[in-house]
Parts: sequence; structure tokens; C-alpha cells
Amino acid sequence: MLGPLPAAARKGRGAVSNLQGRYEVNGRERFDDGWDDDEDDAPALKTVVTDEVAKSILTRNASPDIPFNVSLNPYRGCEHGCIYCFARPTHAYLGLSPGLDFESRLFAKINAPELLRRELAKPGYVPENIALGVNTDAYQPCERELKITRRVLEVLYECRHPVGLISKSSLMERDIDILAPMAEQRLACAAVTLTTLDPRISRTLEPRAAAPERRLRTIRTLSEAGIPVSVSVAPIIPFVTEPEIERILEAAFDAGASGAHYVVLRLPHEVNPLFQEWLQAHFPDRAQRVMNRVRDMRGGKDYDSDFSTRMAGEGVWADLIRQRFYKTVERLGMSELRGRFGRLDTSQFRRPLMVPAAAGKHGGKAAGQLDLF
Repeated sequence: MLGPLPAAARKGRGAVSNLQGRYEVNGRERFDDGWDDDEDDAPALKTVVTDEVAKSILTRNASPDIPFNVSLNPYRGCEHGCIYCFARPTHAYLGLSPGLDFESRLFAKINAPELLRRELAKPGYVPENIALGVNTDAYQPCERELKITRRVLEVLYECRHPVGLISKSSLMERDIDILAPMAEQRLACAAVTLTTLDPRISRTLEPRAAAPERRLRTIRTLSEAGIPVSVSVAPIIPFVTEPEIERILEAAFDAGASGAHYVVLRLPHEVNPLFQEWLQAHFPDRAQRVMNRVRDMRGGKDYDSDFSTRMAGEGVWADLIRQRFYKTVERLGMSELRGRFGRLDTSQFRRPLMVPAAAGKHGGKAAGQLDLF
């Protein structure tokens, strides 16, 4: 009998479907029409990067469970394709799917360095630590060619402005020439996300991010260059990555990480059905156990966005994870990531000497606007 097709894994991609975004009017459903559409014969899904002329570049938040108030994201969408990414639902605002669209239809904020320079030049600007690449990875593959993140770092270095970076990419090593002298002046720190040490799990969980062993090498390289490095064990997924907590921390410590942080799996909005599709495609034998444990840590729900519990969960299982994590951190002599970020120095800030003219409607200089100097 013909009917709806189950979602199937696609090589090199995290999501297994182009799930409808919550703002879309028209619904979509895969359907078996009898023509034997073999998923293996489907053409490769190409990544398309579209230039975006952004109107603003710094994002501010008042979340009490986040160790920074200001962030900068050079890209929308992320080719790394991490199935658990909490930023996936933001693609729905663009009329695109938080599924495959999120990891294949990207937007590059090509005027990010210029916007940042103008922001830092404002008379009322008060320097705060900027977190770079929080929503989506600032060092995803297209950064190799576009170099937006590097140009943003050049502005921050020129202005002696503190920055903290977090990434799953070894491309961060490219910018050691900027980050090392900034770190020496207490203006920069870095964190590398390490979800699992198992390359087989990583290959499906975060298919286009650096392999676990490569991330450990990045930790070592940054640390040896004098850049304070922390490891972000995030997210911790019950029965998938959770058994590795201690081994991940030990491996990161041996590689040179001196700080650590963790987040339990979060499933906001469309991330929930996308993650459950992924579970059924890759871990059908334990899918129900995983979701039962997730609900144990979320008060019986798939997700709870309450600030007091959304990062660490609640209940017996969440407490066991917390104890395992912090006992290992204490045994190894590592510090907490929040404290590391707070030790950056904002007192050295100086406003940029060169400030570009305000952009007009099409990204150029505003029509009729003259330079003051």
C-alpha cells in the first residue's frame, strides 16, 4: 500500500528532511507514488551561499543563563549540519526550512566588518565582551573563501576590543596571528565544542564539522599559541554522547583545554521533530530510550525553555550528569567557561580611527550624504 515515506538519512547532511517551518502556509509530506525514488540515486544537495547586506550586526540578550550580553554572527544557517543546533528555527523567519535548508541555503553578512566599525565608533558605545559565532559557526566552510570572520577580528584587534570565540572548526587556527597577541593582552579566549570522541557518531550528528580528533588538535594548537582554550561538551545526549562525558573532558584536558562547560540536549521548536527523525534514521534501537530520558530531564516534556533549567535540565538524571561533569572538572583542575569569559579586559578599548559611510538602500553610500571629514 502506497503512503507517506519515512525520512531517510542523506549522506553528508544532518537533517533527514526539509521539515516545514512554523511560519510556512503550505505543508509538505514525502509520499510514495510507486516510482521507486531511490534516495541513494538522488542528486547531491549543493550548498548555496547568498550575500546579505545586513542592517545591524550586534545582537544583545538579557538571558541570565548565558555568560555574555553581546554576540556577533557573520552567517545565517550553518553547513556543519549539526542536527541538534538550537539556531535551526531561525531559518523559519526567512521562509525556509529549519531542516536541510538551514544547512544548505546560507546567508553571508558581507558588510559585517563595516557595520561593526560604525557600531564601535558611536559616542555612546560601551565595550562589552563580544561572543563571536554563537548562533551559527563563524568558521564554517564558506569562511575559508569569504573571510568575514577574519575581517571582523581585525576590527576588534585594531580597537582593542575583547572577544570570545566558539567553534567546531579547525579553521580557527588560521587566525592565530590575530588571536595570540589579543590573548596576550587579555582580549581573546576560545572554546572548541566537542560533542563526542566517536567519529562514527560525529559523522551523522555534525556531518560537516571537523572530526573529533581534529578538534583535539585545534585545542592543542591554540593552547600552545598562548590562547586560553575551553572545551564545550554540548549537547550531552542521553545514551548517545552522555556515556563519554568523562573521556571527552580528559581528552580535552590532555590536549591543553583549561576550562570546560556543558549543555544538555535542547529541543526548541522545529529542532524537536528534526532530532527525532534523526534518531529514527540512525539509532532506531534506542530512540525511545533517548526521548524518555530527555523528558525525565524536562519535567515530562520534550523541552522546557525556562531560564533556570533549559541548559542543564532538572531531576535525578540531570543531577547525575551535573555531578559527573563537575567531579571530573574538579579532578582535572579545569575552570568553568563562564569565569574565563568574564576575565577579558574591556578597559583597553579605543574607538576606530577610520569609519565607513553609512550604507544606502543597496549597500553603498547613502544617496546625498556627505562625509563630515
